[in-house]
Amino acid sequence: MDAALEALLDREAIRDCIGRLARGEDRRDPGMISAAYWPDAETDYGVFKGDFATYLAWVVPGADAISNTQHGLGQSVIEIQGDQARVETQVSAYHRIDMGDGDRDICIGGRYLDRLEKRNDAWRIAHRLMLYDWYQDWGQSIDWTQGVMGMAFSAGHYTGRSIGDHSETFFSIAGTR
Repeated sequence: MDAALEALLDREAIRDCIGRLARGEDRRDPGMISAAYWPDAETDYGVFKGDFATYLAWVVPGADAISNTQHGLGQSVIEIQGDQARVETQVSAYHRIDMGDGDRDICIGGRYLDRLEKRNDAWRIAHRLMLYDWYQDWGQSIDWTQGVMGMAFSAGHYTGRSIGDHSETFFSIAGTR
């Protein structure tokens, strides 16, 4: 295979790994998260540091106080050296958190510093470190029972949740069409 094409395919596989991990964490899906990490991987989020098995048990099912998360990924700088890659990815992570006095919307901005390894033609994370650049408490969360912008929703599936939202149905029927 042409080296330039192989490098392009490797970069896309790395981006796909990081993107699917974000979705897996938002949906608290252990299969998607596990597919992004090597079993011997290590993670360090500052608030959690440990091996992959311990991380998976921590992030799934996640804290009961966090009903929604959304990790918006920005650009990734990818440096590949053989079967290893060092990747910095910008992230804005939204969390709806029950702080004891009602739900609050919190957003954290930072960067993932990932070391990925290619084993058996698959790229996965071997080590992740989170750097925090900013934090914002947006205040009281919206009451979705009232709809949005003064307009009621026509059905209950429009609001997102970490577990059991409409995206699960959306992806489960995607393969049947």
